[in-house]
Amino acid sequence: MKSLLDPAVQNEIENRINKLSVTSNAIWGKMNVSQMFHHCQFPLKIALKKEHPEIKPNLFAKLLFKKSMYNDKPWRKNLPTHSKLKVVEQKDFETEKEELLHLVAEFSNQKDKKEWEPHPMFGKFTNKQWGQLQYKHLDHHLQQFNA
Repeated sequence: MKSLLDPAVQNEIENRINKLSVTSNAIWGKMNVSQMFHHCQFPLKIALKKEHPEIKPNLFAKLLFKKSMYNDKPWRKNLPTHSKLKVVEQKDFETEKEELLHLVAEFSNQKDKKEWEPHPMFGKFTNKQWGQLQYKHLDHHLQQFNA
C-alpha cells in the first residue's frame, strides 16, 4: 500500500494535482474540482492538528470502515461524506490547489513522526496507517477527476 509519507508518492500526488485544471470534470460525485481540493484538505488538517472538527467517535464506522482506510482495496464511488466534511459552497481553484499542495508537503515532512493524535472519529492510527490513509483518500478523489 502506498503512503503519502514516501517522498516518491508525495511527488506522484503533487503531479496528479497539478494535472487538473479549473475545467476538470468529475467522473462521479457532486463536487467540482475546486470543492474536491478543499475537501481533500480536511484529513490532512486533522492529522496536522490544524482542524478539530466536532465529529464524535462512531463504533459502527470504526469497526467496519477503519481497516478499509489503509488497505489496497479501492473505495467504491459515491461513498457518503460526513456532513461536517461536505463542501457545497464555491471555492477558488488556485487558492484551494495551492493550499492542498502545501498541506501534502507539510504532511509528507512528518515521515519520521512516531506519535500522532487520534483521529476524532476513528481513533488511533500508526505512522504507517496515517500515511496510507492520506494517500488512499487523495488517490480516491484524484481518480474521481481522472487524474
